[in-house]
Amino acid sequence: MIRRLLAGRSDRGSASLELAILAPAVLLLLGALVFAGRVETSSAAVEHAARVAARDASLARTADAARATAQTSAARELTGSDCVTSQVLVDPSGFTAPLGADATVDVSVTCTVSVADLAIPGLPGTRTITAQATSPLDRYRSR
Repeated sequence: MIRRLLAGRSDRGSASLELAILAPAVLLLLGALVFAGRVETSSAAVEHAARVAARDASLARTADAARATAQTSAARELTGSDCVTSQVLVDPSGFTAPLGADATVDVSVTCTVSVADLAIPGLPGTRTITAQATSPLDRYRSR
């Protein structure tokens, strides 16, 4: 009879042991999903900002105006994103091309995304994302 009582109690506490073993793995998996989501949404925002900045820069009349317009457009598009810092590089060398020649404006947007708040072991504190875009200049518009 004592044996029967002990046999029924042999798995008592196994659920809490399983939870203690699985909880860290589940938390790491959830953290990895949040990390992947944050990087992916930030990457999409940076690519969009680069495209908009290049398009807006191509509508400018001068190289200096193209730089200023690209900076403003990229900053506007990255507002509300997870970017901690951003940098916009504009190559307006297409403005020196003669009328009738094909020319482009190239824009590169770099964004630093902070992931330190996720506290996942092995992950760096920040992730840098870069996107580039090119937009053509109107061949026959004065530059």
